[in-house]
Order: sequence, then C-alpha cells, then structure tokens
Amino acid sequence: MFDKLLRELAGAFEGARIPYMVIGGQAVLVYGEFRFTKDIVITLGVDTDRLKDVLEVVEDVGLTPLVEPEVFVVEHLVLPCREEESGIGVDLIFSFSGFEREAIRRAREIDIEGVSVRFASPEDLIIHKIVAGRPQDVSDVENILLKNPAVDADHILRWLEQMEAVVDMPLVDSFKQLYRETRS
Repeated sequence: MFDKLLRELAGAFEGARIPYMVIGGQAVLVYGEFRFTKDIVITLGVDTDRLKDVLEVVEDVGLTPLVEPEVFVVEHLVLPCREEESGIGVDLIFSFSGFEREAIRRAREIDIEGVSVRFASPEDLIIHKIVAGRPQDVSDVENILLKNPAVDADHILRWLEQMEAVVDMPLVDSFKQLYRETRS
C-alpha cells in the first residue's frame, strides 16, 4: 500500500509542479535497513502561499487532513493527513530554507513499479536525522552510513556546521562520532 500511495503522490506533485522529496522512514528503507514505519513524510519545496495547490493534491490522492489546514499549516509548516482506506499517515512539510531547496534539487529518483519517486539523497537524509536526534534517528544514520560507505561527508558537515550555528545542539560532533564508529 505504501508503494501505491508513494506513486500517486509523486504523480500528483509532479502534475501540480510542486517540488518534493520523501524523507523519514520510507527514505531510510531505500538507503538503510528494513524497519517498521507507519507513515510517509514528504518535504515540499514551497511556502504556505501554495497551500491551496497542496490541498488540491491531497484531495486528488484521497488524503484527509487531520487538522484545520489554514490555521495549523501557517503555525507549524506541516499538514498531517491520513489515507483512510489503509490508515497510512502522510505528513507534508512546507519548507523553503536554503538547505531544503538544495536537498530537493539533489533528490534521487527511485523507480517504484514504473514511477519515479523523488527521495532525499543519503547525505541529506542523514542531515535530517542528525538534526532530529532521536534514538531511532541515530540508529537510522548508523544504518545509512553502513549501507552507503561513499557518502559525501563534506556535504553533510558543511550543512551541519551552518545549522549548528543556529541551534544549540552538537550536530557536527554527533555526525563525526557516528561516522567514525561506522568506519572502524
């Protein structure tokens, strides 16, 4: 059911000319190891001024918003939805930062039963996971690093350094430690 929904979302976003990339657990399944995930998380390369277009995609794909979109999205920059038949949750994240714009440009097209679906690159997925920093995210980063030994660590470090200047978290040290551990 996930593959079908990912294909439908990819087609709808392409048709609406909304840049996007799949992040979260579904992307980890592409680059890391199997793990249970019950949702789809997609970063959109648009600001909230395109909410109407996003809501049209949501309706076309058969998703139900779980919040009052006009209020919640402006405050939180996310539109949580559910596909009722399967119960799959879909979080649509509105983003327009420099990092997200570049990450969407760098996204990789992965073929899912004849449809190209855009997934964050392993490097950009690692950045997302390091910033999130939950135990599951740390485990995901370890698995991604083990399965993708040729990741561009310089790209990751460049963005983490910039983000670390804004947030009060040791992002660079966290990544360096995981990188060393997976290389030994």
